[in-house]
Amino acid sequence: MQAGAPGVPFKAAIVLIAAAGGLIAGAFAQPTGAPPHDAADAPRHDVAVAAPPPFYTTRFAKAPSAAQMSALGRALFRDPALSASGRIACATCHSPSRAFGPPDGAPVRRGGVDGRRPGVRAVPSLRYLQSVPPWSEHVFDEETGADQGPTGGLTWDGRSPSAHEQARVPLLSPYEMANASIGAVVSAVRRSAHAAQFRDAFGANVFDDPELAFQAVLLALETYQQDPAEFYPYSSKYDAWLRRQASLSDQELEGLAAFNDPERGNCARCHPSAVRDGAFPQFTDFGYAGIGAPRNSAIPANADPRHFDLGLCGPLRADLATRADYCGLFRTPTLRNAALRRVFFHNGVLHRLEDVVRFYAERDTRPERWYPRAPDGRPLTFDDLPQGYRGNLEQAAPFGRRAGDPPALGERDVAAIVAFLNTLTDGYRP
Repeated sequence: MQAGAPGVPFKAAIVLIAAAGGLIAGAFAQPTGAPPHDAADAPRHDVAVAAPPPFYTTRFAKAPSAAQMSALGRALFRDPALSASGRIACATCHSPSRAFGPPDGAPVRRGGVDGRRPGVRAVPSLRYLQSVPPWSEHVFDEETGADQGPTGGLTWDGRSPSAHEQARVPLLSPYEMANASIGAVVSAVRRSAHAAQFRDAFGANVFDDPELAFQAVLLALETYQQDPAEFYPYSSKYDAWLRRQASLSDQELEGLAAFNDPERGNCARCHPSAVRDGAFPQFTDFGYAGIGAPRNSAIPANADPRHFDLGLCGPLRADLATRADYCGLFRTPTLRNAALRRVFFHNGVLHRLEDVVRFYAERDTRPERWYPRAPDGRPLTFDDLPQGYRGNLEQAAPFGRRAGDPPALGERDVAAIVAFLNTLTDGYRP
């Protein structure tokens, strides 16, 4: 990796180098014969207890190389033994052949201790997350100084500040791999075919301390997800076009124009398409938006009419529960490899890219095409968001028109934008 590589501005490159190399640099000087913790080490209520050290200062007996950790992370990512059911690996839901997104058109995946408990959100892709900043309520544009508002963090609601914290979520989530504790995860790794590699990388006694071993698991998974070849290859036709190594068809160029046009698609407002500061575009501004996707009755949790997934303000994220102005907002995903997906939006309610683009064009102008109807025939718009939060929804173009108005995008525009979006799929060969 080098500073100034496609899609990695110099500042971001420094961060990534720290993530790929600096995370193993600390002082790996823990004595291999250190005794395990026991009751005498338990915190006392009459004594101030120091906060745990930062993640990247963890002291292992050996300093593993980035290559060792990436290889371990790759093996762990594909191993179902790390789940309570023994049937679900990270790769089960984040399919490598689908740009580490969902493998099929199911709106949610099933997990849990028996592998049958349904989740509540569609699976996001793990590609092109290398430059996502940590969560912040206020991020200011370097050129204009404008406040972009809530930005960053991983998962649909930004509650994970880093790739290792994101890796923790599925390992312990009752909807996903459903391990009862970090000790259960560590026991699974100790029994796995990777145990010898772990000891070789982190030290012979790495499994003696479950907390330490669990951090090694997270570190391996995080390092693997910094592998450019697998997670941010910049190998699409559009990337080749930016390098002047390929030509876009007339329809693809027409789609790019509609995508960028503030009066038509206005897609680049949240999914920037241009090279900036030498970096290839991520096709996301890492921000949050309320789109008003229709309620998905195929999600079992939605059988309860009182259940609403409100994104930033819960229920999976708890620290912003009182921020009514954030309810209904979800993180803007990258559009790279979107053509490989079969489920779209946080609830997986749509299944074709064409329909996603049409929904943007017709949400307000032809709501009857997208929402259920009341007994009197009225469309029940924004049926997956309580009335009090609907003021949070996006109104900028192509939204903001009235029912019956011509949509901002015609069918030719829709087809052209879809053709352009197909140029964002990695693995292009001239």
